[in-house]
Amino acid sequence: QVQLVESGGGLVQAGGSLRLSCTVSGLPFSSVGLGWFRQAPGKEREFVSVSSDHGYDTWYHSSVKGRFIISRDNAKNTINLQMNNLQPVDTAMYYCATLSTYSRSGNFSTSNVRYWGQGTQVTVSS
Repeated sequence: QVQLVESGGGLVQAGGSLRLSCTVSGLPFSSVGLGWFRQAPGKEREFVSVSSDHGYDTWYHSSVKGRFIISRDNAKNTINLQMNNLQPVDTAMYYCATLSTYSRSGNFSTSNVRYWGQGTQVTVSS
């Protein structure tokens, strides 16, 4: 059974930082792309960041470039998202995901995802 378990969410003030982690099991970790998506209440789930199978290539949504950093540790089967200078607009449930395909444009969508984690809540106060 494929499982993705997120952790690290919480409540922070604007300008603060959080580090999300996702542990993946049940599939060859280094053979798939991994990424983070987020979904705010009443809104569609959107792409945040993706890392290629060995972390050599990374993609970020324009809204988080320069603030978020994605990384992966294949030895520990984990993927991380360091989130800096958080803003209220970043408030959402953050989901770890495995990617079945890559986007040529670098703008990923849920159609690129094969497996999802259950999510971890990130709340940023003003």
